[in-house]
Amino acid sequence: MRLRLILAMTGFTLLMLAVQNVPFAFYLTGVERERMVTTLERDAFVLAGRLEDLLEAGTAATDPAAARVVAEYSASSGARVVVVDAEGVAVATSDADQSRVGASYASRPEFAAALEGRIATGERDSETLGVRLLYVAVPVLSAEGVLGSVRLSYPAQVVTDAAMRQVWGLLPVAATTVVLAGLVAFVFASGVTRRLRLLQAATDGLARGDLESRAEEGAGVPEVRSLARSFNLMAERLQALIELQRSFASDASHQLRTPLTALRLRLEGASELIESDPDAAAERLAAADAELDRLGSLIEGLLTLSRAEAESATTAVYDVAAIARERVEQWMPLGQEAGITIRYEGATVAPAVAIETALEQVVDNFIDNALGASSAGSTITVRVESTDRVTVHVLDEGPGLSPAQRARAFDRFWRGSSDGEGSGLGLAIVERLARASGGSARLEPRTGGGLDASLTLPGAPR
Repeated sequence: MRLRLILAMTGFTLLMLAVQNVPFAFYLTGVERERMVTTLERDAFVLAGRLEDLLEAGTAATDPAAARVVAEYSASSGARVVVVDAEGVAVATSDADQSRVGASYASRPEFAAALEGRIATGERDSETLGVRLLYVAVPVLSAEGVLGSVRLSYPAQVVTDAAMRQVWGLLPVAATTVVLAGLVAFVFASGVTRRLRLLQAATDGLARGDLESRAEEGAGVPEVRSLARSFNLMAERLQALIELQRSFASDASHQLRTPLTALRLRLEGASELIESDPDAAAERLAAADAELDRLGSLIEGLLTLSRAEAESATTAVYDVAAIARERVEQWMPLGQEAGITIRYEGATVAPAVAIETALEQVVDNFIDNALGASSAGSTITVRVESTDRVTVHVLDEGPGLSPAQRARAFDRFWRGSSDGEGSGLGLAIVERLARASGGSARLEPRTGGGLDASLTLPGAPR
């Protein structure tokens, strides 16, 4: 992957250099051509000024001065020079072969334009030289009119070569740019791939069963850091689920062993007494039936706890006040049978965020525990308070719990009494449901005696 990243970044740099420099090369060629044309025009007018008197006197073809001026300029500049009179007849050339002197150039477009008083520039193929020429033809002017024309020409390749020399001068800059891009790409790719290799190592560790394997979140590019955070969240969730499964299996095997053993002993005893002592056998069967009820309650509690611990259901908005009033109405008849008053007070509307059925299970569990701890003539108060968070309190007038008991109350299989009643899972389920809903459950001493069992949930807009 590192090599691919380096090649990609280097290739992109080369593409950008090509996109930038190819048009620039054409631009340089155009600029060089314009510069050359301007130079030739200037030189042509200078030569025209020097030859004006000879052309005006009509002695340019015979006066050695004209040939000398043309030869000196050609030797210093490398340009080919042709001078014609007003009739288009050559009077001087820079060619070594002077046979062209006296020949007519009037049919040449550039001379025709110059003899009409215009400047002519362009390119044409030279049959004599066999190359393409860049030329400039200017008129030789005087007060009487056009005396003749001077044409300067260069091989067009000279312009191209001059432009290419400048383009080749850019190559060291381009090469340096590519090298620097390669170095930057190497550093960048090495950093990215190193983080990815570390993430791969963490993934391999998790796949081998190392549940503590984690990726480093604080280094690398933002995308890699985000990927590392997502991996760690996944690993933590997976570790929690596996630990919950192990815990459930351990709790189930431990807690089911005793009631199953007791059930087996009672059934064996009943089978031995069914003929000799039917009444005793019936007592044993009744005890076995009670043990079955306890076993069913325990299994149901374990399953509920497992679902609460692995809760991934989405939350929704519920009216805590309405649910609390409905649960109070459901429990009132049972409270009246025990001589205990159950009443509701607090907010009339209290929307909060929770998972489905969590409120009903928590309030039921709190009221059930309060009934077990309350005596006849006492009152259980269910109160709902609503601010930015919503709290439902279940207040009883029982003996309460000591600090040590409150610290252990939400542990699995912990019971507040030693009478063997209950599975010891109720408050553990409450705590897991509260946490899954984004809230918390607490047990606090009540002023004047009793216990305040509360559930606090995130509030929702009304």
